[in-house]
Amino acid sequence: MKIAIVGSGGRLGAALARTWSGDGDSIVGFTHASLNLADDSEVRRKLEPLDFDILVNCAALTNVDYCETHELEAMRVNADAVRTIARICAAKGRRCLHISTDYVFDGEKREPYTESDLAGPLGAYGRSKLAGERALLKASDSHLVVRVSWVFGPDRPSFVDQILQKARETDNLAAVADKWAVPTYTLDAARLLRPLLSDVPVGGILHLCNAGSCTWQEYGQYAIDCAASFGVPLKGNTVAPQNMAGLKVFIARRPVYTVMSTERLTELTGLVPRTWQEAVEDHVMELALRK
Repeated sequence: MKIAIVGSGGRLGAALARTWSGDGDSIVGFTHASLNLADDSEVRRKLEPLDFDILVNCAALTNVDYCETHELEAMRVNADAVRTIARICAAKGRRCLHISTDYVFDGEKREPYTESDLAGPLGAYGRSKLAGERALLKASDSHLVVRVSWVFGPDRPSFVDQILQKARETDNLAAVADKWAVPTYTLDAARLLRPLLSDVPVGGILHLCNAGSCTWQEYGQYAIDCAASFGVPLKGNTVAPQNMAGLKVFIARRPVYTVMSTERLTELTGLVPRTWQEAVEDHVMELALRK
């Protein structure tokens, strides 16, 4: 299968490219350096002549606070470029699988969000991603939006890597304890997305993440507990709770609760995501073995 991956140098895109290439697929990847999504003419020039069976767009402007103060740029990358990519794919009669985010929700629910729940983003990042979703689905009914949350994996550092590094250096550890979501392990995502490339060619919106829910504090504490059990030397072993409202470094509002249900994913593919704890344990074990 010929798969084009936009954003192949990112945390998720790199994992997809490596995993699917290992499965025998032919991968054409575009990194930030090789494709400027803010330049519409460049996107057309590089993607229109390209031969592929499906295009997976993992690229986005994801810095939430940067987006808040650069909303026009966020819209160019997260919405306008998605519209162009979606139209190119539709003109070729090819599907686009587009990665989106839990930040399209306002966080007012206290039970997992489903694909049918209304979106209501609180900030520029969420607004730009929602605009991208809508542009994609307008271009073709066969295109698929896949929403993920708290992505982590071996290719680029994320929150879990950062707090483990800090625990090696200091015992002063803290993380937000009043915001809930679900981590998404990139290697699990590659497996869960695989049937959606061809065997289950659905369109619309789909949620994909590991099972369960947690706060940043619980997420970080579990990672540290795993590292300690693997014999990783740590100076800090306890993650203290922080309130999100007390973090003055945040510019943009964050939704408090964005846990997503993956029931539709299981109904369509028969695959059941494993718990975020199992995924974190595997990731931390791999980090421990590298040291």
